[in-house]
Amino acid sequence: MTRDQRRAQLVEVSRRLFAERGISVSVEEIAAAAGVTKPVVYEHFGGKEGLYAVVVKQEAENLESVIRTALTTPDVGYRALIELGVYALLDYLDENPDGFRILNHESSAGEFTSILNKVTLNVTELLLEPLTKRGFEARLAAPMAQSLVGIVAMAAQIWVHDRSLTKDELAAWLVNLAWNGLSRLEADPSLITRT
Repeated sequence: MTRDQRRAQLVEVSRRLFAERGISVSVEEIAAAAGVTKPVVYEHFGGKEGLYAVVVKQEAENLESVIRTALTTPDVGYRALIELGVYALLDYLDENPDGFRILNHESSAGEFTSILNKVTLNVTELLLEPLTKRGFEARLAAPMAQSLVGIVAMAAQIWVHDRSLTKDELAAWLVNLAWNGLSRLEADPSLITRT
């Protein structure tokens, strides 16, 4: 293998192990799973912590990118942006369960919080115009954005382990709650971007 191929292999192998147990995985376990010796891991990453940092950074960039892309979809309307943002997170979780587990592991929780903070800033900007157009104060945008992001992030963390709702059902109910509030929940919510 070339140096780059070996590095990519170590990242992929350790990604699965870190998803299962976080930073508690040993260099010996990583090396054995990759079919290399411990010095190879040290040569490429300086140790387990360096490898873990690379894996967490890669997952954080992937998740942030898909959510940013969804929230910057042009000309779709505010409800559709909420739907696209919810779906982006659920798609990432569905397609990258190991990555989501890594970001939610206690040893990398700061990275997930950082992503959520960036998403909250984007959502705050999105909320400013519709709030002020309706006569609400601009200072409401940040706490409302935090609430919306929190609803989706917490539900996603549950959905990792409990798939009693399909992705479409969960997305529809989250958007329903975010868009309509508890007092005006629709009895049979549907997604306008998934019809």
